[in-house]
Amino acid sequence: MTQPSPLISTADLAARLGDPSLRIIDASWHLDGRDASAEHLEARIPGAVWFDLEGVSDHSSPLPHMLPTPDAFAEAAGALGVSEGDTVVVYDTAGLFSAPRVWWTFRLMGAKDVRVLDGGLPRWTAEGRTVESGAATAPTPALFTATPRTGDVADLPTVLAALTGDAQIVDARPEARFRGEAAEPRPGLRSGHMPGALNLSFKTLLAEDGLMLRGEALSARFADVGLDLEGPIITSCGSGVSAAILTLALAELGRDSAVYDGSWAEWGGRDDTPVVVG
Repeated sequence: MTQPSPLISTADLAARLGDPSLRIIDASWHLDGRDASAEHLEARIPGAVWFDLEGVSDHSSPLPHMLPTPDAFAEAAGALGVSEGDTVVVYDTAGLFSAPRVWWTFRLMGAKDVRVLDGGLPRWTAEGRTVESGAATAPTPALFTATPRTGDVADLPTVLAALTGDAQIVDARPEARFRGEAAEPRPGLRSGHMPGALNLSFKTLLAEDGLMLRGEALSARFADVGLDLEGPIITSCGSGVSAAILTLALAELGRDSAVYDGSWAEWGGRDDTPVVVG
C-alpha cells in the first residue's frame, strides 16, 4: 500500500481551513537568533499556534534543542490544543527548514496524522493567501497521549555502531563544513565529518521555487551521493534540525530513517569520536 505523503500543498491546506480537526503549527526557528515568536505575531496562517522548538526541549542536556521527554512534549502539545489524533500541519517562515524537525518530533511522539506545508509561509504569502497578525485567542487545551515510536531517533552509541556498517549516515550540512573547510557556527566544535558518512546538503533537495523535489528527481539526489535507499539510514546535521529535512525527504520516498538527535553539536564537541577532514 502506498504511504501518504508527509507533505501538503498550500492549496490543499487552504481548502481545509476551518476543519475542526485541523491544527496548524508555526514551527519557525532561526539559527541566527531572530525572534520567531515575534514574527509569528506579525504574520501567520489563520489559526496557527507557535511551537517553541528550543523551549520544548531537554533543558538538562548541554546540547541544543534535544528531544524533550514524552511527558514534557505531551504537556506542551496539549497546551497548544493538539491531541495525537488531530490532523497536524506544520510550517515555517523560511519555507522548509525547521518545520521538518517539529514534524519529526510530533510523529516520533505518536501523532497519527502530521504533515509539513510544502514551501511554508513564503509560498503561502506569494500566492496571496490570507494571513493574520496580532495576539491570537488562546487555544483550548487538549490531551496529547505520547506513545513514542522506536527507531526514529539515534543516539551516540547507535551512530558509533553505524560506523562499523550497521547503518548509513547521511549528513545534511553544507559541503564546506562537512569537509572541514569552513568553521562550525557553534564555537568549540571540531571541523569535519564522521568516517564513512555521506554528504547531502538539505538545500539540494529543494527546487528553485522552494518546494521539495518529488519522485525520481528526489531519489536521484540520494543516489548521487551513494546512499542505498534499501538499507538502514541515519540522518545527521549540525544540531538535529536540517537532518529532519533529509528524513522528511526519505519519508516522501517511502523510506524510514532515524535522526541523530545530538548531531555534530555532540559528535564534534567530544574528543573521543573519530573525525575526518577533507
